[in-house]
Amino acid sequence: MTWSATARGAHQPDNTAFTQQRLPAWQPLLSASIALPLFFCAGLAFIGLGLGLYYSSNGIKELEYDYTGDSGTGNCSVCAAAGQGRAPPPRCSCAWYFSLPELFQGPVYLYYELTNFYQNNRRYGVSRDDEQLSGLPSALRHPVNECAPYQLSAAGLPIAPCGAIANSLFNDSFSLWHQRLPGGLYVEVPLDRSGIAWWTDYHVKFRNPPLVNGSLALAFQGTAPPPNWRRPVYELSPDPNNTGFINQDFVVWMRTAALPTFRKLYARIRQGNYSAGLPRGAYRVNITYNYPVRAFGGHKLLIFSSISWMGGKNPFLGIAYLVVGSLCILTGFVMLIVYIRYQDQDDDDEE
Repeated sequence: MTWSATARGAHQPDNTAFTQQRLPAWQPLLSASIALPLFFCAGLAFIGLGLGLYYSSNGIKELEYDYTGDSGTGNCSVCAAAGQGRAPPPRCSCAWYFSLPELFQGPVYLYYELTNFYQNNRRYGVSRDDEQLSGLPSALRHPVNECAPYQLSAAGLPIAPCGAIANSLFNDSFSLWHQRLPGGLYVEVPLDRSGIAWWTDYHVKFRNPPLVNGSLALAFQGTAPPPNWRRPVYELSPDPNNTGFINQDFVVWMRTAALPTFRKLYARIRQGNYSAGLPRGAYRVNITYNYPVRAFGGHKLLIFSSISWMGGKNPFLGIAYLVVGSLCILTGFVMLIVYIRYQDQDDDDEE
């Protein structure tokens, strides 16, 4: 009997207000005088915020051009037809001419957009080796099985970087030219290609393997590039701080999009005479057309965009706040009508 009491006491919680659930508690009783003002105030707050977000998004200027090359849609159609049925397509160039009647306020961001491209496909999304991309020498020589069928080359060499995401790297390139005077020469507009990737991706997730005798090419010796690449990963850029696994374009591409239509940052225009934006005048974009999209019914777009305090152009968030705010106010009015109606009935019953 003594042992049983002792054992039972050893397993009892301490005799405190917290463990014995004796802390004071407060449970709100939502009456009409409390709930109705909450709905109306929340609705007005959401509507106000939604209007601010919506008009801020609409104030962002965008200029876009579909250079997919569908029949009869500009000189890029020649490149699209030349690459039909080939992978990768032959090198081809085309141009987009446009003019600005007034200053395109800066800073200006240059994006490329792809449509009907499902980077969120489960099999596609896992087709990568994060340890290899972090620069581990062992992973460089032995890619994970998830990278198959882009794990080993036809010669049996490990592919670096392996996987379907890396193999489908976007490889179109662009240059922007400005004609300052009518009939004058075109001057190249400097494109800032640095800092376009997420900081955590560039500085944490993606690292090159250790150099061998000071050479990155020797570090990748014994590996093969992905099948769709024309050059190995260590030749992506002549800049030693922007080549290999830390190439900015490569890092941007490897962050997969959640929706089938997505944009990725290509460059910023914020240097020299263009720090305030793009002045009025005639412009030409030279396009190196490499990336095939017609096989999966996709489109390629080039987009110049400004930004605001909320980021790029995206009216969805503002519309969402407006809808939620309107529903709150509508719910408040419905509850108010119900309250008045049944309050009158209660008064009649009491009389």
